[in-house]
Amino acid sequence: MELPLSKPDKMGKTKLFRIFLILGSVFMILLIIIYWDDVGATHFYLHTTISGPHSSRLPPESNAASRNKVEEDKEGSFLADIDAFVNQFLEGTADPTEQVRAETPPGEPHNQSSEKPEERFVPRREWKIHLTPIATNKKQRQDSRKQLIHDLCSSNSSFNFPGKNRTFDDIPNKELDHLIVDDRHGIIYCYVPKVACTNWKRILIVLSESLLVNGAPYQDPLDIPVELIHNSSVHFTFNKFWKRYGKFSRHLMKVKLKKYTKFLFIRDPFVRLISAYRNKFELENEDFYKRFAVIMLKRYGNYADPPASVVDAFAAGIRPTFSNFIQYLLDPNTEKEMPFNEHWRQMYRLCHPCQINYDFVGKLETLDEDAEHLLRILRVDNVVQFPPSHRNKTVSSWEQDWFANIPNESRKQLYKLYEADFRLFGYPKPEKLLHE
Repeated sequence: MELPLSKPDKMGKTKLFRIFLILGSVFMILLIIIYWDDVGATHFYLHTTISGPHSSRLPPESNAASRNKVEEDKEGSFLADIDAFVNQFLEGTADPTEQVRAETPPGEPHNQSSEKPEERFVPRREWKIHLTPIATNKKQRQDSRKQLIHDLCSSNSSFNFPGKNRTFDDIPNKELDHLIVDDRHGIIYCYVPKVACTNWKRILIVLSESLLVNGAPYQDPLDIPVELIHNSSVHFTFNKFWKRYGKFSRHLMKVKLKKYTKFLFIRDPFVRLISAYRNKFELENEDFYKRFAVIMLKRYGNYADPPASVVDAFAAGIRPTFSNFIQYLLDPNTEKEMPFNEHWRQMYRLCHPCQINYDFVGKLETLDEDAEHLLRILRVDNVVQFPPSHRNKTVSSWEQDWFANIPNESRKQLYKLYEADFRLFGYPKPEKLLHE
């Protein structure tokens, strides 16, 4: 016959049980916090019932080298027909069980209701299935661009530039403000001003459903008001992680960088500078006039007391010249006072290609082809289309005219300042421009 436990023994076992219960609970909470974005967020937010989180790389193609061109054309046509047949059932399908709360973000359009929208059903967007292979030349183009970056960022490369050898953890939080995250589709986009970033931000707004109009997400990128596209509150960027995730922010950044499809678009560095000058200083822009143009006019334009407003300055025919702009960029005091503005900051400083292994590198010079290729890789080309691009007014053939009044020595210094952008992104050194 077992003797009943004494009261102290019972209390001891009860206390021990509670300690184990508390320790177990704490362990599970920590595990959930650390593991959630690694697995849970990816599976929960990605909108697909066809597959889970996707890889940025499509399934390997079958070896068709031995087939003749006629057979390839027949097969491509057949698979394209299957693509169209399959995807007609995917477009517009909805899962009525997915309920999301519509929230009004800061900077909402004026036509948006001021009342808090009720919970509503939002259709889920399905992945698009592709059976036809991507053209070999497009794959080779991407492989070549990414390999060039990898080679120059390698420690074996003799080419050095500021920030090359630092790690991702070395990058200050404030320098991660150009990396936009879309958890719904597993996308990270590093935007570069003056490189079609307005339209790519439109695409990200539609995909992430981060902005509502009349209680529903925007469906057409061109419907989004321009004043909201560049509103920082609309986009969830890496530099905002600390506020949301605290000490786990860097870990979650690395998880997303590993799992998500990462892309950026770049352009010829000198042409980008010309485009920035034309957009910010040849047009009436009050903000850029007060922040930058006044400084240029005082230091390099011989205006001791330039007009206080851009309207008055333009009325008097006063504005900084392109030569003044270049002088401003080359002046050592410019960066000492504050970092380059994003519109003329080097592209590698905005997107950190040596610390982030991008899955897709697009160029403005091949924008239409690259946009189509990228949306297909992301498998969202049934959800959104890249807005029609108009031929950019600033073209590389104009470089000779724009730099005609820039001294040769200044041109060489400017190339040195942007050399990393030229070399990392595969733009040839403008020899003719530098040796006139």
